Amino acid sequence: MRSIWNGAISFGLVSIPIKLVNATESHSISFRQIHLEDGGRIRYRKVCELEDKEVTAAEIGKGYEEADGSIVPITEDDLASLPIPTAKTIEIVAFVPADRIDPLQMDAAYYLAANGVPAAKPYTLLREALKRSQKVAIAKFALRGRERLGMLRVVDDVIAMHGLLWPDEIRAPEDVAPDTHVTVRDAELDLADALMDTLGEVDMESLHDDYREAVEEMIAAKAAGGEPEEAPARESGGGKVIDLMAALEGSVRAAKEARGEDSGDVAEVTHLAGRTRKKAAPKKTAAKKAAATKKTAAKKTTSAASAKKTSAAKKTTAKKTSTATKKTASAKKATPRKKASA
Repeated sequence: MRSIWNGAISFGLVSIPIKLVNATESHSISFRQIHLEDGGRIRYRKVCELEDKEVTAAEIGKGYEEADGSIVPITEDDLASLPIPTAKTIEIVAFVPADRIDPLQMDAAYYLAANGVPAAKPYTLLREALKRSQKVAIAKFALRGRERLGMLRVVDDVIAMHGLLWPDEIRAPEDVAPDTHVTVRDAELDLADALMDTLGEVDMESLHDDYREAVEEMIAAKAAGGEPEEAPARESGGGKVIDLMAALEGSVRAAKEARGEDSGDVAEVTHLAGRTRKKAAPKKTAAKKAAATKKTAAKKTTSAASAKKTSAAKKTTAKKTSTATKKTASAKKATPRKKASA
């Protein structure tokens, strides 16, 4: 890989000669501006305003524009002679835990390569020290005409550096969050958790740029004299008022079906106007419904049998009571009354 900057890492009194190379590359498709009438290229020409003529790159330098419009010329020698230690040095100023770095500060990424055999030992020392401490190094460096902030960390066996924005370059998130008070119910959070669990993790290597591939196919078709296939129209979801619970349930169901899982146990919620929504019970399968019907029939049969037994017992008891009453009455009639003593 071609280096874009040569210098050294300053690690206390240790100096490590390094080369800076880009850690990322862009695969985006770039377009040219053309004249719609005849397809001719539209080019920008650099013209001097005072002489009204085009100038070459060798004739172009830097300048700072004052408030009154006057230009102060700035040369590369002026920038190189600035009294700052980071002009050709990545100066490490601190070591901090990685979670102290706000991802919002992350900028471009670079690899730091040891520049020459003598740099191998101190380079390895810094790399292993970063690994063992489980920290990242905060550094200052100058690149492309300005001083920058960087974070050094280990990637495999290489020291990588992420450019960081200065803290005062991060905007505060004012007036960004919804200004309407919203209450999120536990049932909604449960479904959101279920959706997150169902989607699971992803192999980052499997992700690719579908848009770029579609553009490449379209360009190839047009270059061959054909017409690209029209993509199916997609409905825009913007501005629609949705039932959040129904949307979450549908998302969980679709995610499970995509993974080949049974989605029959996804809850269905019936929303009644003016009433508190309750979490619905799981959907019953056909087997469960049949079992429930059988159980209900058995209960009815048992209840009927119990009722018959109770009725028969009542009749028997009543009959026995009536017979006993009649016998008692007959016995009283048959017994002679004793005469009273004189």
